[in-house]
Amino acid sequence: MSRTVERRTVDLSAYPGLVVIYLGMRVRTLAGLKTAFGFGPRIAQSVAQHPDGLLLHENVIWSVFPPHVGFRQYWRDYESLERWARSEPHRQWWKKFLHDSGGTGFWHEAYFMRGGMEAVYDDMPQPIGFQRFAPVISARGPMFSSRQQRAHVAGDAPVPAPLSETDLYGKTNEKSSRRSE
Repeated sequence: MSRTVERRTVDLSAYPGLVVIYLGMRVRTLAGLKTAFGFGPRIAQSVAQHPDGLLLHENVIWSVFPPHVGFRQYWRDYESLERWARSEPHRQWWKKFLHDSGGTGFWHEAYFMRGGMEAVYDDMPQPIGFQRFAPVISARGPMFSSRQQRAHVAGDAPVPAPLSETDLYGKTNEKSSRRSE
């Protein structure tokens, strides 16, 4: 007996600034197992506190071997996402990770209702997502932070970044900032 498919959609008109972000952590070394799975409870606790602007959080497993886990989040707007990413406890997690990835690789890709996309890939052993088809460039200089050059969001961030490019790499020069990887 044939039945017509029931199709549904959603009305997103109440979410003009919606941002969908995929984040992933891939284990690169044995020590990375401890790093990746140590983040699970901390992320769950952070999400349970219902950060302002977080509409939905979903866990995702990209592969079991090697372990590659992450999540998809829906944020009311970029400002809410940015404010959370620059506040505690995320601020400390990010600073620590950028100094030592703990045997893991991390990436995120963000998609904006108002148009545009942006991404960053840190210590990822193989290309994923946009990296698989678009030119890969160094996340230095104007590409270091997501706000203006990558996400094309106007204005200054309301909260300082957890770590500046100078804090991470020391004094940079314009030539090395523009060099492709």
